[in-house]
Amino acid sequence: MQERATRIIMLVVAVLLAILVLQPYVNSYLYSAREPRPVAARGDLAEFERTTIRLFETVAPSVVQVVALQGRGPAGREPAGSGTGFVWDAAGHVVTNEHVVENGSAFAVRLASGEVLPAEVVGRAPNYDLAVLRLQRRAGLPAPVSVGSSADLKVGQAAFAIGNPFGLDQSLTTGIISALKRRLPTSGGREIADVIQTDAAINPGNSGGPLLDSAGRLIGVNTAIYSPSGTSAGIGFAIPVDVVNRVVPELIRTGRVPTPGIGILAGDETLNAQLGLTGVIVAGVVPGSPADRAGLRGVDARAGVIGDVIVGVDDAPVRRLSDLTDRLERVGVGKTVSLTVVRNNRRETIDVAVVDVGEQGPGSRRP
Repeated sequence: MQERATRIIMLVVAVLLAILVLQPYVNSYLYSAREPRPVAARGDLAEFERTTIRLFETVAPSVVQVVALQGRGPAGREPAGSGTGFVWDAAGHVVTNEHVVENGSAFAVRLASGEVLPAEVVGRAPNYDLAVLRLQRRAGLPAPVSVGSSADLKVGQAAFAIGNPFGLDQSLTTGIISALKRRLPTSGGREIADVIQTDAAINPGNSGGPLLDSAGRLIGVNTAIYSPSGTSAGIGFAIPVDVVNRVVPELIRTGRVPTPGIGILAGDETLNAQLGLTGVIVAGVVPGSPADRAGLRGVDARAGVIGDVIVGVDDAPVRRLSDLTDRLERVGVGKTVSLTVVRNNRRETIDVAVVDVGEQGPGSRRP
């Protein structure tokens, strides 16, 4: 009797083990989808999705890839850099960053359709990192990007970037405006004021592309990222459109943008920190310049005298060089500004004319 019970238990255990072993195969046979699965109804897109799709479909055709070429000879031209640009007007002008085209001797622009057109640079503004190209064919081009304003932007509002990161064309990234009124150094030795900071992903190749608001209007030109690794780390910068809308027409008209200045050489800001001074130290004065004629004094190394320190312009405080250059750019060439300077521990007011110092050639820290 006991032997029979043992056999029954062993049989039950064997059956259970067989079921456990065979269960995956049985399930696979019974439940595998051997035919295409039915498509589930999605429903309506969310409003923010429809807005983003509409924005991209409207603006993307006007965004182009800019390729700088260099070299001649049997091997032909080789790429010297690439970035993004966008159609500015119906005359075939394309806006991009100056650093995208700075190493090129010839240029090609690839439209969203895939068509490649030759282009020429008609103007560069290193102080603003902006450049304008003109396409050699103007018929049948995409519509220009709508221009907005950067004066009323708010931190937290949506921002959209379209460009060619790593050569991957027609890429859209989204985010918000994460900060305003940043300052960005340029290759011209000056700083761009009121720069827009965004967390919309900006990577190499996005340079020169449009930063847009939720209405699809241009609010900035993507120009740089802050990243130890060289790829997007959530901090990108764009030149504000109010600057772009002032600089680009000048580049189209004359090929350059006046550099408003008074003819001084500004001291390095590390000297301010060492001396505990706020303002712009006048390191030197350009002979014959408005500053020279107005009697501004530079550093006298032999006598150990610092010279004049500019602490105000037209009743606005000057804490650093960018405050002074920003005000001079707003006033413009041909006008006069009233400087407040500290001389021998006393404040004085000096009127100085604003001229185009760019005609004298480039010079770092020369307002």
